Amino acid sequence: MAKEKDSVKSFVFRADPEMMEALERWAADELRSTNAQLQWILREALRKHGRIKSSQP
Repeated sequence: MAKEKDSVKSFVFRADPEMMEALERWAADELRSTNAQLQWILREALRKHGRIKSSQP
């Protein structure tokens, strides 16, 4: 089975309990899953630092 061009890469993320609780609360406040919130945080940081183009989702 070939991978799709737009597939999402999975990886293990380790965080201490305090950080995870804060992320989960923030995600709930934004009506996102914790995974979607982490993606949003990372995407915004990458845009801010010029690592990805602003037009990328």
